[in-house]
Amino acid sequence: MRIAVIDGQGGGIGKHLVEKLRKELPESVEVIALGTNALATAAMLRAGANEGATGENAVIFNSSRVDLIVGSLSIVLPNAMLGELTTAMAEAIANSKAEKYLLPLTRSNLHLAGLRGEPMPHLIDELVARIKTLI
Repeated sequence: MRIAVIDGQGGGIGKHLVEKLRKELPESVEVIALGTNALATAAMLRAGANEGATGENAVIFNSSRVDLIVGSLSIVLPNAMLGELTTAMAEAIANSKAEKYLLPLTRSNLHLAGLRGEPMPHLIDELVARIKTLI
């Protein structure tokens, strides 16, 4: 199984996701860090991702070559992450046949009704637990 973790800005969310995936999943699972910038990619690589790539083309190219895409809800919103997430990236991620496991975190004018206000570590634990059931 190949899992793409997509993040931008400082890569903090992606870093935590990669750390938890590495801790909970078998070594045979490949984790690919896809950053919208080099800082985010580097943070995810330090956290234990097998490989990493940066930028629009890397996200577009790899979105169709993985089994699972993980990140915040922002990765399917054009111009999210202060504009780092391009329309082409959001479209490639949304159109990918890969399963998507997204954390309900956004810094936009999008509001999601019906979500409980859980801290990010609890949301990551739940996301990883769901992924474990796939493997």
